[in-house]
Amino acid sequence: MRIKRAALIGAGAVGSWFIPGLGMVLGKNFYVIASGERADRLRTEGIVINGRVYDGDNLNIRTAEEAGALGVDLLLVAVKYNNLKDVLYDIRTIVEERKIFGSGDDTDDAMKDMVVVSCLNGINAEEIIAKEIGEELILPAFMRVVSRKVGNEIRYNPYMPQPGGLIFGEKDTAEKTERCEAVEHLLRDAGIGCEFVGNILERKWQKYALNISNNLPQAILGVGFGAYCDSAHVAYIHDCLYAETMVVASKYGIRFEPEKNSLEMAPETARFSTLQDLDAKRHTEIEMLAGVLMDKAEAVGVPVPFTEYTYHLIRALEEKNDGLFDYSVENAGGEMKKC
Repeated sequence: MRIKRAALIGAGAVGSWFIPGLGMVLGKNFYVIASGERADRLRTEGIVINGRVYDGDNLNIRTAEEAGALGVDLLLVAVKYNNLKDVLYDIRTIVEERKIFGSGDDTDDAMKDMVVVSCLNGINAEEIIAKEIGEELILPAFMRVVSRKVGNEIRYNPYMPQPGGLIFGEKDTAEKTERCEAVEHLLRDAGIGCEFVGNILERKWQKYALNISNNLPQAILGVGFGAYCDSAHVAYIHDCLYAETMVVASKYGIRFEPEKNSLEMAPETARFSTLQDLDAKRHTEIEMLAGVLMDKAEAVGVPVPFTEYTYHLIRALEEKNDGLFDYSVENAGGEMKKC
């Protein structure tokens, strides 16, 4: 199996990680999927990745229909969790078009060598995608990158947690299958960090626990990663959130070791995605993090009070950013509200 054509849905802080390398090795056989205003903006404004501009001349922007007809062997989905439902049509279209047109080459089995990889954080994005296209095409994976996005500029920190990049493996076997070898071969040729692991589900849940316990407390406090090492109180909140995630995971047959924070994991100034969203007054991915864990916990009868409390705090901070708590005289309208 060899991956000759790849497409990316979601050229943001995570997805742009793939653009320089795949553009280099695949050229015009690497497509960035976009349409409408999003496509126009990418063509005109482009994306600045580590100081280099990528625009309409080198992003090779295609609609889902166009990319599907050309043939896609590897489809990378890297949108924000809140936007996943908006791109399910594109994912389904690319898969269905391949069934009709094959991979661009003569083949008796158009779907034999297609791989779909979700780069989203969390543990249920692949479940959502599988409802649209089935499980058989999906290669379980998650991302480890340190990035910051401001406007259309994305900068990847030269510090990279090890292993960095795309972490992937098979759900039902610890063996490196043919499609895993194909993905690894392509990404290594492109100079893109990646690692095959034989326990992908455990690693995904461990990353999920780290996201919940590291993203959320610092977002509430508005402080850098160093707070987890400098404050016993912040560390305590982290440990409680991590422990709740471990208990829920165990009810689904997933077990992993606790991981303590240290400044070897990230710079003390690092502000992870949830805090970046609040800083920019965007809505966060709290549903993907605490919301999904609360649903999973409820389904197996496990209480998660720290997660529930943290969920509502982040939601309240979103409401604050939206202006819900603007009680200035100018906005009061002269009337007293009753709770």
